[in-house]
Amino acid sequence: MATPLDLQEQEQLDQIKHFWKTWGNLITSVLLVVALAFAGWNGWQYYQRNQAAQAAALYDTLERNVEAGDPATVERTLGEMKDRFGSTPYAQQAGLLAAKALHDKGNAEGSRAALAWVADKAVDPGYQAVARLRLAAELLDSKGYDEALKQLGASFPKEYEPLVADRKGDIYMAQGKRDEARAEYQKAWTALEPRNDYRRMVEIKLNAVGVDTQSLKPAASKQS
Repeated sequence: MATPLDLQEQEQLDQIKHFWKTWGNLITSVLLVVALAFAGWNGWQYYQRNQAAQAAALYDTLERNVEAGDPATVERTLGEMKDRFGSTPYAQQAGLLAAKALHDKGNAEGSRAALAWVADKAVDPGYQAVARLRLAAELLDSKGYDEALKQLGASFPKEYEPLVADRKGDIYMAQGKRDEARAEYQKAWTALEPRNDYRRMVEIKLNAVGVDTQSLKPAASKQS
């Protein structure tokens, strides 16, 4: 004879069976999705770590190429970095490093190509800004004034705006446009912090175009 306890247990068992019959497939599917997502996440993390490790190793190779002073291997290694790890910070750093090495070796075309790639493809806006400023300087050296100004017409993080204005001033001066150069130098000088050493360099340029910085007002943000 069944006891009340047996009947209660049987009732609970029937409830559990009914629950699993109703919801079991859904719960199993959800658990499977969660498990697959977790496995996918772990796989992605492993892939990212592996990519970063390989990119770091290739960047070390590029550094050795730079030290060896062989422009051909520098370009070849940079090409491999762009092809395999173009979205990583290492590739952006590699582009800037290779550009300097190629410029120092007199390979202006290769240097500009490396800088243009960073300016166009870099994810980090800071790397993009540095690449555009350096590319504008190299274009200025080769009298590519319009293209240099085009590079400086892109969007820059706020902290780079004084440097952009200063570089524009240099380009306008090279073109003989003193008024435009003066306006850009004033913009750069006003935006830079008073204790910034670079500000002194801009001040010298302002003096050269007949501006006494004592007559300039600091930016509103610096009056407080």
